[in-house]
Amino acid sequence: MPPDKRRPFRIVLAWQSGWTAVAAGLAGWLGGRHAALSAALGGAIAIAGCLAFTWLVVRNRALTADGILLTALRAEAVKVLVLFALLVLVLATYKHVVVVALIGSFIVSILIFGFAFFIRDA
Repeated sequence: MPPDKRRPFRIVLAWQSGWTAVAAGLAGWLGGRHAALSAALGGAIAIAGCLAFTWLVVRNRALTADGILLTALRAEAVKVLVLFALLVLVLATYKHVVVVALIGSFIVSILIFGFAFFIRDA
């Protein structure tokens, strides 16, 4: 049975979602509802970028090293564009954003995505 390419991403997505919930709860307790929403948005932005990356990688049918490398580079470029666009959108439109909560939750969630590399196939 071939390994499921999505398994590491599904596990990391669950970790990111859990972190986002914890960060929103902590930010809400410390800074109120706008801090909670800002932390939730930070995590959601990171999750959206990582989902774009995952979608492109899972669709990859390349069997050569150069094809796989190009897919990884393309997926990373799309992820960065999605992250940048969503961060700009939130910062431009949400008047009561708590930047520390937004960026803090965002950064930790992005770092969690890097753990997908270390998850082994079952």
